[in-house]
Amino acid sequence: MKLHTLLQHLHQLQLFDFPDVEITTIENDNRKVQQGSLFVCIKGYTVDGHQFAHAAVQNGAVAILAEKPLDLPVPVIVVKNTVRAMAVLGDAFYHHPTQRLHLIGITGTNGKTTTSHLIEKIMTDNGKKTGLIGTMYTKIGNTVYETKNTTPESLTLQKLFKQMVDEQVEVAVMEVSSHALDLGRVHGCDYDTAVFTNLTQDHLDYHQTMDEYKRAKGLLFSQLGNAFSDKAPKFAILNVDDEAAQVYERSTAAHILSYGIDHPADISARNISMNASGTSFELVTPLGTEKITMKLVGKFNIYNVLASIAVGLVYGVPLHQIIQSIEAVQGVSGRMELVDEGQSYAVIVDYAHTPDSLENVLKTIRQFAKERIFVIVGCGGDRDRTKRPLMAKIAVQYGTDPIFTSDNPRSEDPREILNDMEAGVNGEQYQVIVDRREAIHHAINEAKSGDIILIAGKGHETYQQIGNQILSFDDRLVAREAIKGEG
Repeated sequence: MKLHTLLQHLHQLQLFDFPDVEITTIENDNRKVQQGSLFVCIKGYTVDGHQFAHAAVQNGAVAILAEKPLDLPVPVIVVKNTVRAMAVLGDAFYHHPTQRLHLIGITGTNGKTTTSHLIEKIMTDNGKKTGLIGTMYTKIGNTVYETKNTTPESLTLQKLFKQMVDEQVEVAVMEVSSHALDLGRVHGCDYDTAVFTNLTQDHLDYHQTMDEYKRAKGLLFSQLGNAFSDKAPKFAILNVDDEAAQVYERSTAAHILSYGIDHPADISARNISMNASGTSFELVTPLGTEKITMKLVGKFNIYNVLASIAVGLVYGVPLHQIIQSIEAVQGVSGRMELVDEGQSYAVIVDYAHTPDSLENVLKTIRQFAKERIFVIVGCGGDRDRTKRPLMAKIAVQYGTDPIFTSDNPRSEDPREILNDMEAGVNGEQYQVIVDRREAIHHAINEAKSGDIILIAGKGHETYQQIGNQILSFDDRLVAREAIKGEG
């Protein structure tokens, strides 16, 4: 694409008096620049891309997008905000891919990953080719790619969406983090449906207050668009049992479809029954009432299922087929995942890393626990410190044998993180075992028949970040080796 043609999308009211070169790629990492690239200088938290503009030119960049003039032998386009401009140019360069997809965005503190996988299952079973972008990975059709952030930056997103279009994907499902919304990573994404799961404390290291966190999540709904279209109607699917849903309903002109358990909703569940092996309930919808018996456990998973059913109905999937898809789901990696080596006690690995998610999981476990409940839990370093005593308090409240340990300490001293946790449980009974592997082995060695061990916080993750090191660590594999008496 010609540079002048590309820049027209910025609507910068200025004349371009530099050569109209051919742009082959757009990059914001100078190491990825090749001959013909437009290099975008981004000011990050630790690195300023303007410092690498010269290196980008040496690597083949034929134009630079910057926030200040630079003395370089190629055109330098100066804009007020390169992050915003990059989103616009990425969307234009890849020919507005989300306008050629059915794009579903899911936001909320908990449940995004499970809900996105349930929606993907429903759509795939309905004969649609799908794309999935989320915490665990990116998936296009049956091909899986690694991902670094829950929601990639705008340029990466548009490139992924273009790949999906090229590979005939019809429906794309993505988790949308509050960071991505606040930082503008999803600018240019034309969402057809936005799903709200819930809002509880998380990421206050970034947002500072719950009101700011709520505002950031609400951007997904306010950005759905203001026009009514019969050809491509927009839908907001809201959990009415969470009071934030009222704010998001007022934030959007999209059609509203509500779901819930405790309050009247378009799609709801009643007569709920659950045990260690699954959950059953009556599903109430505008199209009738049906019985669902699924392998997913917990009230929080009923919410995830109701949200995914709402999406299926919006896209015209027959209700009986949606139910078949839900009932066929065995589980989602790292979400209430059983580690079973034939032992007489249960070992469950779950991603619960917020006070609300940990409480939900433990409340569920207590409904079918007959003996002791071991809770192995830690808190991540360089993240919201205020939730640490809350996590500890919940572990002590609902578990019989809480063990505080390391999660991903990152640059913090693991012992200091544990001190923050202990501040919330003065006078209570618990153990502190700093080494996570040792903590898991200890609980499994102590467990007797009928006990339940919850290993919380990391779920599907296969690493542990200690200082600058990324170490191989998978709670599930460590639990298996402990059960087998290895390691």
